[in-house]
Amino acid sequence: MTGLVMFLDGLDTQAISFVAPAVAREWSLPVAALGPIFSASIVGLMIGYLVLSPLAHRIGHRKLVIAATALFGVFTVLCAVAGNETQLIALRLLTGAGLGAAIPSAVALASEFAPARRRSTFVMLIYCWLALGFVAASLLSGAVIPAWGWRPLFVLGGILPLLLALVLLRLLPDSPSYLLPRDAARARATLRRLDPDLDPTTLVLPAERASGASARTRSPLIELFRRHWLVSTALLWIAFMLNLGVFYAVQSWLPTILGRLGHAPSTAVLATALTTIGGIVAALVIGPSMDRRGPFGTLGVVYLLGAVFVSMLAFAVTGESWLVLGAAFLAGTCVTGGQMSVVALATVLYPPRIRPTGVGWALGIGRIGGILGPLLVGFALGGGTAPRTVFVVMGAVLLVASGAVMALARVSRTVRADARRADSAGSSAAGSDAARTVAVTGD
Repeated sequence: MTGLVMFLDGLDTQAISFVAPAVAREWSLPVAALGPIFSASIVGLMIGYLVLSPLAHRIGHRKLVIAATALFGVFTVLCAVAGNETQLIALRLLTGAGLGAAIPSAVALASEFAPARRRSTFVMLIYCWLALGFVAASLLSGAVIPAWGWRPLFVLGGILPLLLALVLLRLLPDSPSYLLPRDAARARATLRRLDPDLDPTTLVLPAERASGASARTRSPLIELFRRHWLVSTALLWIAFMLNLGVFYAVQSWLPTILGRLGHAPSTAVLATALTTIGGIVAALVIGPSMDRRGPFGTLGVVYLLGAVFVSMLAFAVTGESWLVLGAAFLAGTCVTGGQMSVVALATVLYPPRIRPTGVGWALGIGRIGGILGPLLVGFALGGGTAPRTVFVVMGAVLLVASGAVMALARVSRTVRADARRADSAGSSAAGSDAARTVAVTGD
């Protein structure tokens, strides 16, 4: 169910890229007018990530995922009846807010129900649905827009989330970590679906009480900037911004660069698609590796390989088409695959109580890199910088991202050591509460 949320999120996010040319023709808009339409979605996503996703702490993941899915469904349908550029910009901003609110809670909910030994794999697979939504958007656009125009695409892209919201309303479970302090009976019912042999006399406690620590009342957002989480959060944001900067720069400029260098339009389109496909394929390898060998070391190596592969793309763009396609696929395994991986890393890094806020803010702040990356590449190319140099610099950016992840690994080891000492100190107090005590930690 969370995978379907991500799939429709990706479909609606990417649809505007294919709708925009048809909108410009119908309304006789200059090319420059498309910029605010594209930007409205990005601004909306940031609002969803930064402002709406922390609401999960108050209302729970289940309610937020359902509300956000319904929200972006309604506003996507309304985009189909937009009568001018201003209306479409406003509706895309509101749609983006719903899209951005759904992702962190969907990922956090899936990660909490995933087995701890496979959590990174589960999150990577969930995120693959988002990339598949991008691919579906291109296929649907190619079929719908030439036959019926751009408005039916928005109708379809809005009705599907609304139908899914009805399914989620009936079937989607809520987070046990959220339910325990509020509705112990529902939490226990959910846990019995996971473990039918759960003894009725077992006392089930939230992680804070099970470790003997007092329940924190601070906002999860404030928690991100306190004590040890401050450094961890800063390093994670750096990795997100650098990765998204390279990702959006490649996605935005690769077709243009290849076209200027004389490659056929079909080669430019296929090369760009392969950067996404490469990430999906890589997720099948990176996720299990993060679980078996550790998330930090795996992602650090992914970024190191990304630096090599993006630099290879710098030399391949002036070569034969097959060389361009091969290099684009390899670059995508680490650039797109790295973006999926850093989301999985965030779910491992943060405990359940602050996980949706941590993931949401990392995605939101990361969008700063996503905005600056294409702009800086545009300035560089406009100033006469050779495409080869641009790609080499992007490779160097991934080297910095690798360094940030390696530094985050050292900080995380210190944080977890402190947490284990706290758990050890409080374990005897928790153990005296019942014959058997289970802590719902999401870890």
